[in-house]
Amino acid sequence: MDLATLVGLIGVVGVLLGAIIVGGSGAGEFVNVPSLLIVFGGTITATLIKFPIGAVLGAFKVGLRTLLVKFDNPENLIKESVELADVARKQGLLALDGREFGNKFLKRGIQLLVDGTDPQTVKQILANDIDQMISRHERGEFIFRAIGDVAPAMGMIGTLVGLIQMLSNMSDPKSIGPSMAVALLTTLYGAVLANAFALPIADKLSIRSVEERMIKNLVLESISSIQAGMNPRVMQELLGAYLPDKQRVSLIESDDK
Repeated sequence: MDLATLVGLIGVVGVLLGAIIVGGSGAGEFVNVPSLLIVFGGTITATLIKFPIGAVLGAFKVGLRTLLVKFDNPENLIKESVELADVARKQGLLALDGREFGNKFLKRGIQLLVDGTDPQTVKQILANDIDQMISRHERGEFIFRAIGDVAPAMGMIGTLVGLIQMLSNMSDPKSIGPSMAVALLTTLYGAVLANAFALPIADKLSIRSVEERMIKNLVLESISSIQAGMNPRVMQELLGAYLPDKQRVSLIESDDK
């Protein structure tokens, strides 16, 4: 689980509720069904007009993954890959069959090696997987940014609806309050939905896409090196390029002990 995303989401809700409570207002005053329908319902339906429903559902799935999935530590992956290379050099690639792997991409690559797939095909299959992953993340990021654009616009539309209702019933003082509530709350809902959820998730998707691409490229390089029978120590030096300098030195020092 990505702790930063979870803390951020909880923090946003906590800050808003705290501000409402400290301000002396009841939370019920900030709940308005017409405003919710205009902003949330309007944002969802407008997004469905922009994109196919499958793409929208896929974007939410990818967005949820940023919260729930924790990527493997690159240093641990390098250590595991070097160990696999050592086993493969001493006992052959078939000795890797049946081993347990925490990383699914690594497991898939090793299975291709065990099945006797030629190096070019292995590289092509894994590279295609990386390209599709990048495409999914970019599509998800694009859709969340679109939601971030639509939500404030729907808030403005709701504000105009509320103002029209208020101005058309100025003779009835009782209607002014509810109409003004719709006008103001839709703006608030649109701003919160865009700036506290949709756009931050889009930015997080962009960052996580870079991280996952790096992890998968590391695994791809590991698989190619294992299949080529590379010396484990040389392989460790090669894969160390994926680590910051401090971690790289730590990895080498731990191997020398």
